Amino acid sequence: MRPILRSTILLPLLGLVFSNSPMSSQKLATPATPNADRDLRHQSADWFTIEPHLPNPQTATWQKLEVAADVLRARRFPEDALVYYGYAMQRGGPQQELLIRMGVTELELRNIALARTYFLQVVRLQKKNAQGWNNLGAAEYVDGRYGNAISDYGKAIKLDKKSAIYHSNLGTAYFEEKNFERARQQFDIALTLDPDMMQHHDASGVEAHMLSPADHAHYCFEIARLYAHRGDEENMLRYLTLSSEGGFDVLGSMGSDEVLAKYRKDPRVITLVRTATALRNSKTSVADARTGGVPPLPQAHD
Repeated sequence: MRPILRSTILLPLLGLVFSNSPMSSQKLATPATPNADRDLRHQSADWFTIEPHLPNPQTATWQKLEVAADVLRARRFPEDALVYYGYAMQRGGPQQELLIRMGVTELELRNIALARTYFLQVVRLQKKNAQGWNNLGAAEYVDGRYGNAISDYGKAIKLDKKSAIYHSNLGTAYFEEKNFERARQQFDIALTLDPDMMQHHDASGVEAHMLSPADHAHYCFEIARLYAHRGDEENMLRYLTLSSEGGFDVLGSMGSDEVLAKYRKDPRVITLVRTATALRNSKTSVADARTGGVPPLPQAHD
């Protein structure tokens, strides 16, 4: 599960036109230390396509510089995107919005301390910036400071109670703290606000932090539980499958839930658990065979 950062709307790449200007008049800022990955990306065909159309930072408007930064970030040139966000700010661009984008980019680069610094600047400039508090919470979450993340997400929610993203983020932080009851409450609110949230959840935000495999399997069971309570059997079965494939004791845990208990002997559930068990055993067998071990026989659950 990842924290979701509502930071910017990525503009469509097709048909996007930059102001033309010679690169000789707009040297990119050079990082203080060598960056082999960046140098390698600068040898790609993608870079040679983008580079000639980058706007001149000395003459272009902040809007054009910001668009250039967005495109650079979308095309996986984060260090160059940071440079152009900085140019946009120097040309009078909106400080708080650009600081958020820079913070999100630093978080994508795993520069958590720098990201936190940018988000802190945002909330210091405007204490009622819900987006800033949410993103500060995400930085704390990625850094394992779950108590701080819970506090920051709470502040974001006070400022924007109708954001499913903020409630989902808070639920994830509670989950990490093993406070499953509060996690369920927040996930339930998030699904009420946005019933399709889980479908686009994984496509959003920064992929900088993952639950452990065991926790992710448990998380999927909790989401299945929510869908069961809502009468959404399709998504319930989907998340039970993910949970079982991750090794969670789905059948054993279903018995203690008043809604899920009735599905415990459902042929669809029994089948998905058996299939997941066979899949896990198959992967174990391959791993054991590669290391010289004796593959175990698949076991089915009644």
